Amino acid sequence: MNLLIERLGRVVLIRLNRPQARNALSAQMMQELLDTLRGLDADPDVGCFVITGTKEYFAAGADIKEMYAKSCVEMIQEDYFAGWDAFTGFRTPKVAAVAGFAYGGGCELAMMCDVIIAAECAKFALPEITLGVMPGMGGTQRLTRAIGRAKAMDMILTGRSINAREAEQAGLVSRVTATDQLLEQALAVAQRIAGFSGAATMAAREAVDRAQESTLREGILFERRVFHGLFATPGQKEGMQAFLEKREPRFEHV
Repeated sequence: MNLLIERLGRVVLIRLNRPQARNALSAQMMQELLDTLRGLDADPDVGCFVITGTKEYFAAGADIKEMYAKSCVEMIQEDYFAGWDAFTGFRTPKVAAVAGFAYGGGCELAMMCDVIIAAECAKFALPEITLGVMPGMGGTQRLTRAIGRAKAMDMILTGRSINAREAEQAGLVSRVTATDQLLEQALAVAQRIAGFSGAATMAAREAVDRAQESTLREGILFERRVFHGLFATPGQKEGMQAFLEKREPRFEHV
C-alpha cells in the first residue's frame, strides 16, 4: 500500500508509504490519494486532513524512474501532473506535517496544503533544474506567492535547499516544532480546525486562496459576500449565541 490511512475523530491522517522509493510521488500514489480523499472530502464527519511521511522523508520528489523515458508528446497527451489539481480542489482543510526531505514534488505537495507544520529536521527544495527541467506541479507559482520572487528565483534556479527555520522566516511554513513532537502538533492543529463549523472553515480557506488570484477590491468583495452567506448556516447561529451566553460553542458538522 502506498498510503496508510487512520481516522482520528474528525481528522484523517494520511501517511505516504513508499519507503523503498523515499516516498517518491508516483502516478499510482497520486491516484490512490485522490481516490481515498474524494469520498472523505464529501463526508461531513471529516473536518481536516493531515498529510505526512516519515522522519527521514516527507517525499523526495516525483518518481523520476516513471518519467525519464517519456517524450514531450507523451507528457502533453497524458497532461502529466494535472491530476494534482483535484487534490488542491478538495474543500476539506489540509495540514502537511513535514519531517526530513520535502524535495521537488514533495515540496510542491506540501505547498498544496493549507497549513505546513515543519519538524526541525525538515528540508525544502525544488531541485528540478539539476535534472534539466523545472518544477511542474505548481512549484514556480506557489513558491513565488509564498516567499516572493527573489527567494523563489534563488531556490528554483540554483536548486538549493532551505531548512525549517529559513522556510519559516521566508513564509513557506506555518510553524516549526521539535521532530519528536511533529505529529502531535500537527494533529492538535487539525483537531482544532476540525472542531469549527465546516462551512466556515471551507469558506475561509477559499477566501484566502482568492487573495492570491484576484485584485484587492475583487478579493474583498468575495470575502464580504461569503461572510454574508455564512449567516445562513447553523454554525453562525451557534457560534454567536455561544459567545453571547459565554459558553463554548457546540458546532453541528453538517
